[in-house]
Amino acid sequence: MLKNPRLFEVNTRVWIKQFEKGTTLSKVPIQYFKNLAGLGIDVIWFMGIWKTCTNLVEKCCFSVELVSGYSRSLKDWRKEDVIGSPFAIDVYEVSPELGDISDLIELRSMLNSLGIKLMLDFIPNHFGADSEILMLNPEIFLKADEEQFLKDPYTFFKFSNNDKLIFAHGRDPLFPAWTDTVQVNYFSYEARDFMTGILLNLSDLCDGVRCDMAMLQLNNVFQNTWLGVLNKKEFQKPGDEFWQYAIARVKEKSPEFIFLAEAYWDLEWQLQQLGFDFTYDKRLTDRLASNDVPGVKAHLMADNAFQIKSARMLENHDEPRAVVKFGKKQSYAAAVLISTIQGMKFFYDGQFEGKKVRLPVQLGREPQEKISDSLKEYYSRLLSVTKPDIFRTGEWKFIDTIPVSEDNSTYEDMFAWQWKLNGEFRIVVINYSESTGICRVKFDIKTASKKIKIKDELTGDEYLRSVDEIRKEGLYVELKAYHSHILSFIDKAPFIETEPSHEF
Repeated sequence: MLKNPRLFEVNTRVWIKQFEKGTTLSKVPIQYFKNLAGLGIDVIWFMGIWKTCTNLVEKCCFSVELVSGYSRSLKDWRKEDVIGSPFAIDVYEVSPELGDISDLIELRSMLNSLGIKLMLDFIPNHFGADSEILMLNPEIFLKADEEQFLKDPYTFFKFSNNDKLIFAHGRDPLFPAWTDTVQVNYFSYEARDFMTGILLNLSDLCDGVRCDMAMLQLNNVFQNTWLGVLNKKEFQKPGDEFWQYAIARVKEKSPEFIFLAEAYWDLEWQLQQLGFDFTYDKRLTDRLASNDVPGVKAHLMADNAFQIKSARMLENHDEPRAVVKFGKKQSYAAAVLISTIQGMKFFYDGQFEGKKVRLPVQLGREPQEKISDSLKEYYSRLLSVTKPDIFRTGEWKFIDTIPVSEDNSTYEDMFAWQWKLNGEFRIVVINYSESTGICRVKFDIKTASKKIKIKDELTGDEYLRSVDEIRKEGLYVELKAYHSHILSFIDKAPFIETEPSHEF
């Protein structure tokens, strides 16, 4: 299983339009993927490749709220730009404008030849409300009755082919139902077997799945969301969890298959225990955005078993763009942080270029945006610096920052940790504040030399420092607002008699 991997998400239906008209998944120039491989990307998630219920667009995708979002994101949007949610799936077949099953197989082969794994969507909670699955397998969906429909026609709907059949739209219990979807019934063993079968089929087509809103299928969550319907239909809570059963079945067939859960509500650990390889870590994203340095430090002190299965991100298709949410300067420091801690490093198409517009998933066209050359160069350097094995298979350790003097508290806003692999070290220090910060950091050195040469991999600067001082007082570090060091040295390396040209 991949350790501390890098994932790159693309909004496929929009992303593919940057290439020549008519390009299918298998015809994307290989150089594009070679560039990502060069940046150390291990997994590409092609969000939104499945066939959707296009006939729902007119009915469900022009609400006042959605139209307002379209206007904010794409000033000149036209009706034909609205192509519907990629999460209102008709069937798990490649969307025709992206190609077909042969294109998908060829894409996977191309990526795998470059050392990149292919990740696709699995939408467990629902299908599109007009999915052909609803006609072929109505028993897997959550049924309601006339009374419930009349009481809440927004959450429940009548099947277009038979108005005596009433189903629930998919929903998150904290929000109104998604009217373009139909809810899968996870208290039905037929539904569980059906959805597990889809996962088994997907394991032949890709190397992993990102599971949309994965906590909604947990027994307690599903029961609390749909209690009234379940009680009326006399459905009983299953004795086991869907994910534990389904993941075990897939792993038995394909042990290296990757499961990534979109997860919230502090249910990440539970999902990890049920078999997920990685779970979203939105709590870290939000703490970084709000400058909650103590909260971030406490978060990073969680058990290693949780850390290595957490997917760390600054943005994705659901979140505001990083340069908007954090601001450009702060986003630099946040990028260093998520790139140098344990777990999955999760990046989104456009993040490296500093794109500012979060595009609604229903839109099939994005605005032209000015590229930030400075941000692109910074990410290129950062990803190159953090690509070596030490950041993948090394041992990570949190380091306390130490005050330089009693009257200076800036050390409290600084992070520090180390990576170690076979005597090679990386020391990361980040000033996560709007003012200059100073601190000391202590780390283990076994060398017999009196001084050691340290290099800042981000800038290329080199320094000579006293080993005795590092051991007793700690390495002195001074950083400007939202600046970082990624320092490297090799323990027991020969001492070089060269005077330092730079000071921290």
